[in-house]
Amino acid sequence: AITTLISTVALSKMLSLASASTLSLAPAALMRAPAVRTAAPVMESKAELESLAGKLNPVIGYWDPLNLADYDQWSQGQEAAIGFLRHAEIKHG
Repeated sequence: AITTLISTVALSKMLSLASASTLSLAPAALMRAPAVRTAAPVMESKAELESLAGKLNPVIGYWDPLNLADYDQWSQGQEAAIGFLRHAEIKHG
C-alpha cells in the first residue's frame, strides 16, 4: 500500500512537471501571424467632417474652436492631421 502511494505521488509530480514544461512553450505555440489590412485607412477632409457633424448632431453641428482641423503639425497635410486627431480621440476618449 505504501509503495502504491509513493508511486502515485511520484507519478503526479512527474505529470505536473511535464505539464508545467509544456505550458512554458504555450505562448510560442499560440502565436499567430499578424492580421493583414484589407482596406486603406480613410482620411477625412474638413468638409467631410463638417458634413458628418451636421448629420450626427444637427443641434451642435461642426464645432472646432481651436481650429485643430486646419493644424498641420508634421507637414503631411490636413487629412493626416485629422486622421491623427481622430485616432487620439478614439484611443483616449
